[in-house]
Amino acid sequence: MAATDGGRAAGALPWGHAAQNLPGRPPTCVYSTVHGRTYGGAMKAHLALLAFAAACIAASDPEGERLLSQRTLSMPVLGVAPTSLHDMFNDKRGGSRPHEAIDIMAPRGTPVLAVDDGQVAKLFLSKPGGMTVYHFDPTGRLAYYYAHLNQYAPGLKEGMPLKRGQLLGYVGTSGNADPGAPHLHFGVFKLGPQKQWWKGDPVNPYPALRNAAVVTALR
Repeated sequence: MAATDGGRAAGALPWGHAAQNLPGRPPTCVYSTVHGRTYGGAMKAHLALLAFAAACIAASDPEGERLLSQRTLSMPVLGVAPTSLHDMFNDKRGGSRPHEAIDIMAPRGTPVLAVDDGQVAKLFLSKPGGMTVYHFDPTGRLAYYYAHLNQYAPGLKEGMPLKRGQLLGYVGTSGNADPGAPHLHFGVFKLGPQKQWWKGDPVNPYPALRNAAVVTALR
């Protein structure tokens, strides 16, 4: 499944069901009782559900994982240690939609930092992601996605170069985040040949962040 933003067309799912895509989020997997009725009977409906669930498991792009493993990263939230992280890539959101990212809990207003060198590709406000930053790595092959920010860093603008550990903004709950649970939604995706900031193949950030450097002070 591809990490998308900007109104990508819905993709086809088994049994002719369509996936609903939301700006800034991966495709949604939708299951309804129509699948059970199509197959007829409780056992066939159960098998249909299992097949559907398997099809909706997020797949981390192998080439993207290789590229990410070659980058030297720092943690994207000030003062947070890698040991506090949990792998959430295959967790479900909104019922059956794969998360394809990691949520890093922190108090509202905690600084959010660039995990790598590179440049700001896009500053984007979306209904699900709220205030977001798309950050391309120096090779132009990976994009880092920071969502639910409370505000941007002063002077942050599209096209500007970034250094690892540079301030991007602050942890918040913008978009569809729970107001009582401020966090950074952080994702990574491998860019295609056209390097479209809103589209790519999702990469699990957890293994790379487990080896990321802790940042204890702003640059």
